[in-house]
Amino acid sequence: AVARELKMHERCVHQRRRAIEARTGVKLEVRKTQRHYALTDHPAIKNISVDTGTVLIGSDAHYWKDMVSTAHKAFVRFCADLKPAAVILNGDVLDGATISRHPPIGWEGRPSLIQELEACKDRLEEIEKAAPKGASFIWTLGNHDSRFETKLASTVPEYAKIHGFHLKDHFPRWMPAWAAWINEDVVVKHRYKGGIHAPHNNTINSGKTMVTGHLHSLKVSPFSDYNGTRFGVDTGTLADPYGPQFSDYTEVNPVAWRSGFVVLTFKDGRLLWPEVVHVIEEGAVEFRGQIIKV
Repeated sequence: AVARELKMHERCVHQRRRAIEARTGVKLEVRKTQRHYALTDHPAIKNISVDTGTVLIGSDAHYWKDMVSTAHKAFVRFCADLKPAAVILNGDVLDGATISRHPPIGWEGRPSLIQELEACKDRLEEIEKAAPKGASFIWTLGNHDSRFETKLASTVPEYAKIHGFHLKDHFPRWMPAWAAWINEDVVVKHRYKGGIHAPHNNTINSGKTMVTGHLHSLKVSPFSDYNGTRFGVDTGTLADPYGPQFSDYTEVNPVAWRSGFVVLTFKDGRLLWPEVVHVIEEGAVEFRGQIIKV
């Protein structure tokens, strides 16, 4: 009701309330419904409020040693150029090739886990340096990321809670989560529904704009009903779709994957039409009708 009266977004009202509480010491009680609790207080969800600004979301980087993709280079550049309020890596930053539950195919060369961790640290540090001061860094975990702790939990459970045995211990600037919520309207998580129509089904079944990775398809699927228009968004992959991370289990078959990432722009708390940054060739991406060299 306050948000409607003041023509503000609900998240902005809560930010203002917290600021008043901090300044005055007066507790302003909020009556929470079960729905509100589920959206704002769940420990596995990171909440972000963006009134006017951008959020960059990339996923499925599968970083390997000595490999820097065009999409990653563009992602770093856009962090500097667009000055996003938040940067979200939407899962599968780590590949975990040597700790997979799947057996190796032949004797193909794979980087060691420490080499992968060092590659992830190098790439994430480039993002951190390019992003503006005050930007939030969120890592919504993917199924490949979870290999790190799954392997340890199943092999040496006695080492639980020791520093370094959680993936997050190695990336202190990045907030881990299963999902990030933006303005309570946009849900960012690694995966939900599967299949070629996953983005469409995600937004229908969640009732929210939902941004997912996992399928590497890089696309936007709008859906409209009496509630307005919302979007199912796939963030593609920050890796090369035909890179060595994938070549053996795909047998170098054609894949409907696209390298790139997504830009979300908010104006007065409202999400505008999501935009994709698409790699069109080595060293070049397309965005807003322009070819940008990186």
